[in-house]
Amino acid sequence: MSKIQEVADLVERGKGKLVGAAVQAALDEGCDPVAILNEGMIDAMAIVGEKFKNNEIFVPEMLVAAKAMKKGVEVLKPHLASGSTGALGKLIIATVAGDLHDIGKNLVAMMIESAGFEVIDLGVDVSSDRIIECYRENPDTKIIALSALLTTTMPSLRDTVAAIGEQDFRKDIKIMVGGAPITQEFADEIGADGYSEDAASAAVLAKSLVA
Repeated sequence: MSKIQEVADLVERGKGKLVGAAVQAALDEGCDPVAILNEGMIDAMAIVGEKFKNNEIFVPEMLVAAKAMKKGVEVLKPHLASGSTGALGKLIIATVAGDLHDIGKNLVAMMIESAGFEVIDLGVDVSSDRIIECYRENPDTKIIALSALLTTTMPSLRDTVAAIGEQDFRKDIKIMVGGAPITQEFADEIGADGYSEDAASAAVLAKSLVA
C-alpha cells in the first residue's frame, strides 16, 4: 500500500491518532502535498460520504473520519500552497435565527471544508443581518449555506433567504439550504439555488454550484 493510500485508509477508518504521522511519513517520502490532500483525504471523505448515504455507516463514524482528516490537514497545511485547502473559495454557513441545532450543520461544514472550501461558520441562531454583515466582510464568498432543523424555524429560513435576496450581491452568490424538515420543493419555493438532504451530498452540491 502506498503512503498516500495508507493516509486514505486511516482517514476512512477514523484513526485520528495515526493520521498525522502517516501524512508526515508520506511527506518525508516525497509525496506531493496536494496529492496527499486530494487522494489521501478528500477522496477518502468522499467514500465515507457514500457509505453514509447508503446507511453503511452513521453520523458518529462520519464525524470521526472528518476529525481524522482535520488532524491530517494540520500536518499538511504548512506544505500546501496557501489557498489550496480553501481552493474552491469561501462559504458562509449558519443555522438560522431561532434554531439551536448544530450537529448537522457542523457535519456539513466539515464535509464542505474537506471538499476544498474555506468555511466561515457563524454558529446557531444567526440573524439574517449577521449573515449579510459577514458577507460584506468577506465579499469573495461564493456560497451561503443555511440550515433549519425544526419545522418551526422554516419561516425563519424563508425570511433569511428573502433578506439575502434583497441585497445587491444576491446575483454574485449561491444559496444552499438543508435540514431535517427541508425539501427540494421548499428550497425552490423560497428561492434557494440548491438543496441537499445530507452532509455528503452538501459537499457535492457546493462543488457543483461553483463549477
